[in-house]
Amino acid sequence: MKFSYNWLSEYLEKKIKPEEMVDLLTMHAFEVESVDKIGTDFVLDIKILPNRAHDCMSHLGIAKELAAISGNKFIPPKMKFSEDKKLKAEDFILVEVPAKDLCPRYSMRVATDIKIGESPKWMQERLSVCGLRPISNIVDITNYVMLETGQPLHAFDVDKVGGKKIIVRRAGEGEKITTLEGKSYNLSPKNLVIADEKVAIGIAGIKGGEGPEIDEKTKIVAIESANFEPTNIRRTSKSFNLRTDASTRFENGLDPELTATALERSVSLIEEFAGGRVARGMIDVYLEKVKTRKILADTEWIQGLIDLPIKAQEMADILRKFEIFAKTIKKGKKIFIEAAVPTNRLDLEAQEDLAEEIARALGYDKIPSQTPHGIIIPALKDELLVYEDKIKDILVGAGWSEAQNYSFISDEDIKIFKINNQVQIKNPFSQDQKYLRPALIINLLKNIRENLKYFDKIRLFELGHVFAKTGKDFKEENKISAVVSAKNAKKPAEGLFELKGLIQVLFDKLGIDDVWFDDEISGKFSWLEFVHLSRRAQVKSGDEIVGWVGEIRPEISDAMGIKEKSSVFELDFAALVHLATEERTYLPPSKYPAIMRDLAIVVEQTTKTESVLNVIEIAGGELLQDTDLFDIYEGLAGAKKSLAFRLTFQSDERNLTDEEVNKMMMSIIRAIEEEGWEVRK
Repeated sequence: MKFSYNWLSEYLEKKIKPEEMVDLLTMHAFEVESVDKIGTDFVLDIKILPNRAHDCMSHLGIAKELAAISGNKFIPPKMKFSEDKKLKAEDFILVEVPAKDLCPRYSMRVATDIKIGESPKWMQERLSVCGLRPISNIVDITNYVMLETGQPLHAFDVDKVGGKKIIVRRAGEGEKITTLEGKSYNLSPKNLVIADEKVAIGIAGIKGGEGPEIDEKTKIVAIESANFEPTNIRRTSKSFNLRTDASTRFENGLDPELTATALERSVSLIEEFAGGRVARGMIDVYLEKVKTRKILADTEWIQGLIDLPIKAQEMADILRKFEIFAKTIKKGKKIFIEAAVPTNRLDLEAQEDLAEEIARALGYDKIPSQTPHGIIIPALKDELLVYEDKIKDILVGAGWSEAQNYSFISDEDIKIFKINNQVQIKNPFSQDQKYLRPALIINLLKNIRENLKYFDKIRLFELGHVFAKTGKDFKEENKISAVVSAKNAKKPAEGLFELKGLIQVLFDKLGIDDVWFDDEISGKFSWLEFVHLSRRAQVKSGDEIVGWVGEIRPEISDAMGIKEKSSVFELDFAALVHLATEERTYLPPSKYPAIMRDLAIVVEQTTKTESVLNVIEIAGGELLQDTDLFDIYEGLAGAKKSLAFRLTFQSDERNLTDEEVNKMMMSIIRAIEEEGWEVRK
């Protein structure tokens, strides 16, 4: 917020240089973001924090802060005016406040015989420095008092107010208002308005409306000074995208006692610079008068908190500089400070707040720095997160791509997959996101459908949560699912066998033994509705069921718009982690020699190395212990490349013969050639 240096200096007995003022505010109150010289004045852009917006978004508030922290004397502005005893404010205008919950206080003063003209030059200069455009003496005075006291004001031409009555009420449904700028807004009962007996004439706390605005013919003015409920002002301002100087102050909360002070200041200026006669009395609808709050603070506790050697009486003296009426009292062996907090300090609620006032007055730079003491305890290792990353790395290394989908499915999905235990969301984002997914495969197949438009073969996996309804309860589990689909597949169950090989690789690298596939399925499982009757199996380790694998039913593929066959597995993540973390017997390295063979394969430039490795390892069987890529040559014609692998064959039980290794090599070569790749000889 912008503040005038000359204006602030007017309230201080001793003049402070601009640079000194900046240092004092920055070190003890608020950060000064910039200082600019405009004519004979300086503009200070001060960052007022929300907890002090109620009293420091004003020149008086900042001046009081400067006086307190510098030991200067604060000089309040003069508010002298004389009321005309022949005139009574209530004879000119009446006020009703039906929306009492949104308007704790509504005050108004009236002045007559107004002479509309320009405001004095010094006032225009101050308004301009602070970013406001001078308009006329009455309007300028209301803006000036707002910048001075922090209390927004609004002036009405009494002769234009319908029924000579101001009504503070909620807007009617569909009611409209046009602001002073000519913009129209549709109102609702959520909005608070200032109205006369006919129409709304202002959006409360935000903007005045057309009708009773001040013009050159105005003779009688009513000055509004109110206190509005902050949350309502904020919501209305946001809903209309209408932010003003007034709304900024109201939405942070203001002291209800400020309304009368601002009115007195405004009518004193109106009497001086607009030739007005001030009507007797203030119209004031004040439901519940606010009282000063009392805070009891332990001086020993404050000393320990700020770690500065300061006596109890010194603490009380500092608080009094901030207009907090404090005194020391003794209870037993302890000394306390009893502080009566003024109504304009909405931020002071507990002894911690008083400690902060004392600390910033002394200067935060005076607090000695200390290295914090304590024992640093390392974070506990989360096995689930570790295995999530490990499983993802294994699958990516095997040539599969990770998918990440939303956990929602639609009515159409429920119908296609014949799901009966679906979990419905109370407030879905849309009809396509009405239920939580019971299986990962539903959204993975959507990924397959879209990606087959651009690629001939898709391998995807996902690790995520699935949801099911069991009676009145809901169950959430973590699953791992993978799906493969290819155009022009050469074998009927090619994808299914590929997934079985992937499961074997995953289990081996997790150190899980005895994995096997049981196609004799007994019992009812929801996934049986998804897969082919003769191409499905349960994945087991020993006697424990870990998941399932199968080929998607043709009718489901057709309903999803997928022409190609798709195979899928889904594994229980918790079961995998349990099996992988079990104690295992140490197996020493083989004592029998290994036999190595080199193999060069010509493939398309777009072929992934992981895809070739997958084919080699599946075809090589258990005796193929390791496969290393040791060379890539990309200078071949026809957009092709050569991949050179070193294959290591070894048994834990016996010596291998060349004939055995040659047979395994021939199996690998056949598998490679079936993929359409060429083995270099």
